[in-house]
Amino acid sequence: MKTKALYNLLAVVAFAVVSDQIIKYLVETGMDYQQQIDVLPFLALFRVHNNGIAFSMLSGLHDLALIALTLVIICFVSYLWWTTAATRWISRFGFALIIGGALGNLIDRSIHGYVIDYVLFHLPTWSFAVFNLADAYISVGAALVVLEEVLAWLRERRASKGEPGKN
Repeated sequence: MKTKALYNLLAVVAFAVVSDQIIKYLVETGMDYQQQIDVLPFLALFRVHNNGIAFSMLSGLHDLALIALTLVIICFVSYLWWTTAATRWISRFGFALIIGGALGNLIDRSIHGYVIDYVLFHLPTWSFAVFNLADAYISVGAALVVLEEVLAWLRERRASKGEPGKN
């Protein structure tokens, strides 16, 4: 990996962690627990604590187990990030977002024993799980990795059929 590319991706990780932690600090110090502030008819700030991982899964596990699981995931994604070809910049950007989001949630769990969630999409009869910016970074990052894989598959498919394609 070239040094400039590495620094750019590390900057993405740092931005994700810092922006996530700043917003969580503002939410944690500026809102009451389970306080709802409507932003749009379908979007609200709603401060809660998540004792599990995504969608409160594994909330019965001890904090140390969740921290260890998160560290394993960060190591695995870092390996994928490091071994992905430089030409696959969409995937590498996605991996950087995933790592930054995971680190943001890891900081919460390590300091507080829970993750601070605060974004609520809802309708009058339905609501989505409350999440945070780190979760959004992880989701967008995963979507970018999938997008890169689909694009690579389409390029390979075109090339195998003898069609001219961009590589």
